[in-house]
Amino acid sequence: MFPFNVRVYGILKNENNQVLITDERAENISFTKFPGGGLEYGEGLIDALKREFLEECNLRIEVKRHIYTTDFFEKSSFNSSQIISIYYEVEALDKLDIELKKKPFDFHDKDSIKKLEVFRLVDIDQLKTEDLTFRTDQRAWEEYRKLN
Repeated sequence: MFPFNVRVYGILKNENNQVLITDERAENISFTKFPGGGLEYGEGLIDALKREFLEECNLRIEVKRHIYTTDFFEKSSFNSSQIISIYYEVEALDKLDIELKKKPFDFHDKDSIKKLEVFRLVDIDQLKTEDLTFRTDQRAWEEYRKLN
């Protein structure tokens, strides 16, 4: 039996028509995606997404609407699990108060072996599907653009 890995992500647009994305490096793999992460056992999707935004961005959010759920096979880049990702449009309840970068993968400690993560705000009209690493994020972005 192969395990499933359920992930939940938020697409956050600010008042300047910019969307929040994260550049990360883990296990020597660099990628760009939307903020979010893994569902923990006993946790609901919305609670997981709120927890992830609080942990990663120190930001309380409200979930506005469902955008996309993975509808194809996606194998994890890190193990043998199958990824199922759920994307929501979210709204900030507080002011975003984290360090934001201008350039992709602008990590402080580029030689660190631990997980590295930085955030960027990108103009909605400037974010291209191919700027996002994973096919699930790409599909979610395409669905979001259709709805907005």
